[in-house]
Amino acid sequence: MTPPPDPPWALLAELTHACPLRCGYCSNPVELVGRSAELSTEQWSEVFRQAGALGVVHTHLSGGEPLLRHDLPDLVAAAAGAGLYTQLVTSGVGLGERRLAELTGAGLRSVQLSVQHANRAAAERIAGARSFTAKERAARLVRAAGLPLGLNAVLHRGNLDDLDGLIRLALAWGADRIELANTQYHGWAARNRAALLPTPAQVDRARARVARWREQLGDSLELVWVAADLVDATAKPCMGGWGAVSLTVAPDGTVLPCPAAGTLPGLDPPNVTNRELAWIWRESSTFNAFRGESWMPEPCRGCARRAVDHGGCRCQAYTLTGDATRTDPACRHAPDRHLVEALVRGAADGADPRAYAYRGGGR
Repeated sequence: MTPPPDPPWALLAELTHACPLRCGYCSNPVELVGRSAELSTEQWSEVFRQAGALGVVHTHLSGGEPLLRHDLPDLVAAAAGAGLYTQLVTSGVGLGERRLAELTGAGLRSVQLSVQHANRAAAERIAGARSFTAKERAARLVRAAGLPLGLNAVLHRGNLDDLDGLIRLALAWGADRIELANTQYHGWAARNRAALLPTPAQVDRARARVARWREQLGDSLELVWVAADLVDATAKPCMGGWGAVSLTVAPDGTVLPCPAAGTLPGLDPPNVTNRELAWIWRESSTFNAFRGESWMPEPCRGCARRAVDHGGCRCQAYTLTGDATRTDPACRHAPDRHLVEALVRGAADGADPRAYAYRGGGR
């Protein structure tokens, strides 16, 4: 008998897909959930209550842009009341002094602010909207409120060469942490992969700069490097293992093992409006689909790294091969590795066959 899974520790609460930015690397699905389909205040409050009872200790209040939810203070209070550590994941657009005071008063514990580039014009070109001043102001307000501040910079061909600028920006804005996250090619990012995928030389230079900055800064700024798996030829763990540590609730209440899993055919994900989170986590076919190792094909099943990378990303395997059970082609040992090598060669050759598509609004 398979033992029951350990409780999840993290909940990604995608409160809305609406967003003032239009970043083409966004991992939200191309088919965005409309505002009319979003869970109500009461329904989200029940999600947080169930999450706390299940064992979740940390929730990322995300989107889209969660500040577009007028009931956000109520949602923060509900999550905090359920015993969850609350982190706001935001573009910073709309985060004024009064709004931040409401959120901190409701129990907000930390803020993660997205940044697109250290240069204002480049940042706003990537975001597809004027937003740099709002971000700068939001960072200042968060620090003044005494909250921990993290920055998240999604890295790609258009900003990877200015990694030094992004780290200097984090220092200037008083961040405690900056996550340097090489693009994950799901949703809008998959649509724009040809325009976003960096060259191996870009990735090598950036990785070396991160090492130098870590040496220089010590513990004064936490630098998190999320590997460029397609370029590095090393599969990354799929959310710490499929259905192992985290769950995602989409704006309409769909519950997924990761934000991109809704693209997988035949998964039939459950919804919090008709199933309890505890049942979904423990019993649903969606969360049990790729747990453990029994589903793994070769070479994963016989690989010493199978307990480390868990076979890689199921969504990436499906996107690139059409089969979610295949070894993630990011892995150098994958039978389909040639598919990724062709993409990487195209980036090195400067190939950019598709126009950059800005993300939809989700309104």
